[in-house]
Amino acid sequence: MTGYNKGLEELQQQLGIFFNDLELLQRAVTHKSYANENRHLGLKDNERLEFLGDSIQDLVVSEYMFIEYPNHPEGELAKIRSVVVSAPVLAEKAKEINLGKYLLLGKGEEMTGGRDRDSILADAFEALVGSIYLDQGLEIIKGFILELLIPDIKLVERGEHIQDYKTLLQELVQKNSNLRPEYEVVKEEGPDHNKRFTIQVNLEERVLGVGAGSSKKEAEQKAAEDAINKV
Repeated sequence: MTGYNKGLEELQQQLGIFFNDLELLQRAVTHKSYANENRHLGLKDNERLEFLGDSIQDLVVSEYMFIEYPNHPEGELAKIRSVVVSAPVLAEKAKEINLGKYLLLGKGEEMTGGRDRDSILADAFEALVGSIYLDQGLEIIKGFILELLIPDIKLVERGEHIQDYKTLLQELVQKNSNLRPEYEVVKEEGPDHNKRFTIQVNLEERVLGVGAGSSKKEAEQKAAEDAINKV
C-alpha cells in the first residue's frame, strides 16, 4: 500500500475491527492538508469518506430512534439526531477512541493543534464510519456507531445533554450555504446587576429565531434553539 501508515495496525487493535482493505482505513485518517503536501505518495484524502459516513450515521441513529421511541414525533426525533451527530459530540467520540493520534496532517495543521481540533476530529470520525461500512458492511458499522452513540441519544432524549445550539445551527446552515448566522441584540432591559437581553439570529435579511436571557451568551443560545425548532 502506498505510504503505509504503521499506526493503522494499532488503530485496528483498538477498534477491534480488522480491515480487508487497509487502504480504506488509511484514507479515513488522511487529512487533505497531508495529501496536498505529499502528492508524491498518491494518497487520497478523507473528504469523500466523510460524506458517506455522515449519511450512514444519520441512517443508523434514525433507525434506532424510530424503533426505540415509537411515540416521539418526527420533529423531536430530528432534533435529537441533530445533537447526537453534531461536530462536538462526534469529536468527543473520536477522542474516546484516540483517533487523533493516528491522523495524517500537513505541517501547518500539525503545528496549530489540528490533531485536537473538534472540526478535524469530527470529520475524521465520519470518514472512519464510511471506511468501516465499505469494508465491513452495514451490520458491523451499526454496532460500532450505536455502541458509541446510544448513551448520547439517551441523554439528549431525557434533556440531560449539554447542547450547544449555536454550533448546531451553524452546522445546519452551512450544509446548504457558506453563510454564517449573525446574532444581534434587539433589546436590553433592567439595571446593571440584573440585565435581560433579547437577541435575534439573522441569516442575511431573514430572522431565524429570537431568544432572551440574563446574559448575551444565554440569549444567543436561546435564539439559536428557537431557530432550530422552527427549521
